[in-house]
Amino acid sequence: MGRKDIAAEYQGLEVKVPIFFRCPISLDVMRSPVSLCTGVTYDRASIQRWIDSGNNTCPATMLPLPSTDLVPNLTLRRLIALWASTATTSSSPAPSAVGPTPASAAAELLRQIADPSQDPCAALHKLAAFISDDDVDEFDKNALARAPGAAETLVSVLRRRRADASAEAAVRVLAVIASSDCIEEENRKRVATALAADAASSVASLARVLRKGSSLEARIDASRLVELLLRNARPDVKATVAESEEMVCELIRLIGPVDEKGGLDKQAVEVGLSCLATIAGTRRARSEMVRLGAVPAAVRVLATDAGSPSQALRVLEATVGCAEGRAAICEMADTAIPAVLSKMMKGGMGGAEAGVSVLWAVCHRYRDRRAVDAAAASKGGLTRLLLLMQSGCPPATRQMASELLKMFKVNAKSCLAGYDSKTTHIMPF
Repeated sequence: MGRKDIAAEYQGLEVKVPIFFRCPISLDVMRSPVSLCTGVTYDRASIQRWIDSGNNTCPATMLPLPSTDLVPNLTLRRLIALWASTATTSSSPAPSAVGPTPASAAAELLRQIADPSQDPCAALHKLAAFISDDDVDEFDKNALARAPGAAETLVSVLRRRRADASAEAAVRVLAVIASSDCIEEENRKRVATALAADAASSVASLARVLRKGSSLEARIDASRLVELLLRNARPDVKATVAESEEMVCELIRLIGPVDEKGGLDKQAVEVGLSCLATIAGTRRARSEMVRLGAVPAAVRVLATDAGSPSQALRVLEATVGCAEGRAAICEMADTAIPAVLSKMMKGGMGGAEAGVSVLWAVCHRYRDRRAVDAAAASKGGLTRLLLLMQSGCPPATRQMASELLKMFKVNAKSCLAGYDSKTTHIMPF
């Protein structure tokens, strides 16, 4: 049933529609209610057309919109669904006259996927399209995601002992559930739980898709599931991911060049760095990450603006916790140190803290001459340290920055030379 037909249907049934179920723009019953930052809820299709037309105000209040993010109003969605089911039950024609619902069609696809005698690929592609379709009711999507055995059925296809088309298609469906804004967090956790039930098998299967995926999109989908697993699983499951050499290797490859010209894909870099930054918190994984090339990969990201500076700096911060990591950074100090200095103020306070930790470890604590020389020679680098000290950073970070500045014997003239503003700053010593 189309969006434009739903109000007519309820009028034909002589059902009174509650006013707050209607979209303020179309006046139809909302199929996918979403809220603006002003607090007003609209049907997604109507407000999206309004925004796409170049409007930057809330249609109901005419207030300017500092953000055009659309937040699903799942509570109202449930109320409308409950009201609709009650209304149609009391006034609808005989069941035989009613066609299959989207939810029942999706359930039939799940049954086909679970049947070992059938090739699940076609059903999986249809299921991915169902969850990705903006015209499908969000309530139906979440009903499918929470259906008993749904996540387990999809994960069972992924865990087959080969990286075939069906495993890749299953990854696509699971990744859409994991990353879709309209899917409730509880339903995302169901996917994480199904993957964690046999973590070793899931990690091995996801690593195979990362290694042999037919496209970059398939590899990104697999890494999104790794990210979901790391975010929601138990510590022992996270350790399983961190200790998989194949997985770590493929995540590092994901943040590397994707074409002959050495270009990086921003989406791949973002999700790959997110996984690596989490894995880096496991001490046993750090030296392995360094051995597999995490340091040059993270430095390349910083140097090319291809991903989150904060995540890349977190990876480097973890690697300086082991001797192999410090050696790797110092061996490429002429590239690594300037990259850290230039990006540490662009990654938020977390990135700044991580950047200072990297510099302090290799320059002050271990006093590697290559790193010290590279830092002292970096244009504007020492100015950034001074700016960080004046930015209200935590005491520990401020102390490390101060020790670095003293070590480089910076005077007021050399520090202030890099300022673009005319504001006078007080030297910390």
